[in-house]
Amino acid sequence: MTEQHSHQFERGTDGPKVIVVGVDGSDSSLRAAAYAGGLARRQRALLALVYVQPVMTAGAALGAPVAETTNEIAENLIAEIRDATERLKGIFDVRWEFHTFQGDPYNGLVKAADDLKADAVVVGASEQAGHRIVGSVAVRLVKAGRWPVTVVP
Repeated sequence: MTEQHSHQFERGTDGPKVIVVGVDGSDSSLRAAAYAGGLARRQRALLALVYVQPVMTAGAALGAPVAETTNEIAENLIAEIRDATERLKGIFDVRWEFHTFQGDPYNGLVKAADDLKADAVVVGASEQAGHRIVGSVAVRLVKAGRWPVTVVP
């Protein structure tokens, strides 16, 4: 019996070429971005910073300006990244892109990693106590077993 491979690209031969990192403005996500940035610099990989915008629920539609808030978060993240990139120019050069996806964080990061053909995914450890019981985005990404996942405390 022959096994057919449907992959259009090869992973893991020369180190990562695309590193996806989930950012949401939290301290742990910013530490994850810094770690992923160092990894991307050393590996000469593309750093794909991904912010997953929550989808507006019916309850939120009744008055909470969720879309405006999440767009503002995305704009602030881009501004922070550009500022940091400018400050470190010539010392710490990294190729980077910023992407936004809509949905819940897990599915948004999975879509980002698939669409961008990620070789590695980096996320911050969850800062929410309930995730110890239900399972964090990081745990779900590790269990998916599709990419190496680094969880930054």
